[in-house]
Amino acid sequence: MWGAILSAVGITTILGLIYLFTRFRRFGFVRRIAGDRKWVSRLLGLIPIFIFVIFSLFNMYNAIIVMLHLIVFWALAEFVTRIVRKLRGKSDAAKGKDNSEKLEGSGASEEDGKPAGKIRPYWLGIGVILFTAVYLCIGYYLANHIWVTTYDLTTDKDLGQKTVKAVLFADSHIGTLFDGEGFAKEMEKIQAENPDIVLIAGDYVDDSTSKEDMIRSCQALGELKTTYGIYYVSGNHDRGYFNRRAFSYEDMVAEFEKNGVTVLQDDVTLVNDSFYIIGRKDKSTKGGRLSMEEIVAPLDREKYMIVLDHQPSDYDAQAAAGVDLVLSGHTHGGQLIPINHVGEWIGANDRTYGLETRGRTNFVVTSGIADWAIWFKTGTKSEYVVLNITGK
Repeated sequence: MWGAILSAVGITTILGLIYLFTRFRRFGFVRRIAGDRKWVSRLLGLIPIFIFVIFSLFNMYNAIIVMLHLIVFWALAEFVTRIVRKLRGKSDAAKGKDNSEKLEGSGASEEDGKPAGKIRPYWLGIGVILFTAVYLCIGYYLANHIWVTTYDLTTDKDLGQKTVKAVLFADSHIGTLFDGEGFAKEMEKIQAENPDIVLIAGDYVDDSTSKEDMIRSCQALGELKTTYGIYYVSGNHDRGYFNRRAFSYEDMVAEFEKNGVTVLQDDVTLVNDSFYIIGRKDKSTKGGRLSMEEIVAPLDREKYMIVLDHQPSDYDAQAAAGVDLVLSGHTHGGQLIPINHVGEWIGANDRTYGLETRGRTNFVVTSGIADWAIWFKTGTKSEYVVLNITGK
């Protein structure tokens, strides 16, 4: 599936670069420099391709994201402009005049960008570039600034105290949007919440995370002061895909344990003799994992059950098992418009973001405090989650 998606993105990017090559030649400065020399016009038309290649050498994923947004916005703007021109053309035809060229304001032929009378600014191209820049700047801010999302939940079970305050975060992908020190600063914000318990729903590190950043971030977790501790389950990136990190998953687990973090992999812990924290192996784990029913079978159903499961993809079984709360990440909240809900459309995820209730089970998916590789979030924003769970 991912191979097909990546292939489609690659083909679209190549075709889009060709499209930008033809449109870039319409800019006034290109037509002024090139004059009647087609080869100069074509050479200058390669500027966006050259910029893309240089950007790709440093960060291919974000180069593709920026280019795809520019291509889509340009194509949409041109499509809308053509419709408006046709509508205006019909109106002007009745008056015996044609203002179609004025709408686009390019003063250039459709194909070769040659001057056609007075050279006017290519307003459509200028507008699209400015719009894309502003749009992605907002997306960059939404990804790099972390908000707090609060959910107030209730249960008829005894939690051992009136309200348990839990802080959930996921998808820190340390080393992508912030390093170990940056992560430590975010933990200071979580500490300010005075949580009873901190829950980490996977993808703590990324494939490119350095050992130093991994160690520093684990130390930051060790500096948190909570009533009942910190609990972690792995995500699909935590074990690494390409064996290019300077540490192993086992090294990270050792650092967690050194700093007082409880690692749960198809494990259950009873907290304050009042509620369970159930941590599942990620569904991508080789060798599989226990079913939800197998995990909860020996548990006291009168006690509140919180499940940490990185990928939100087992809702039916979890609801059938009668657990009270399931916490996940993985989806990044949908990440980018218009592909926010692709995971749901293809059946990979049961939910992309937010709170949902099925039967007696509450499900929460967080958009995460960072990203895997992409610097932008346009369909959501980065967050950590505060859960105020009130019992009887």
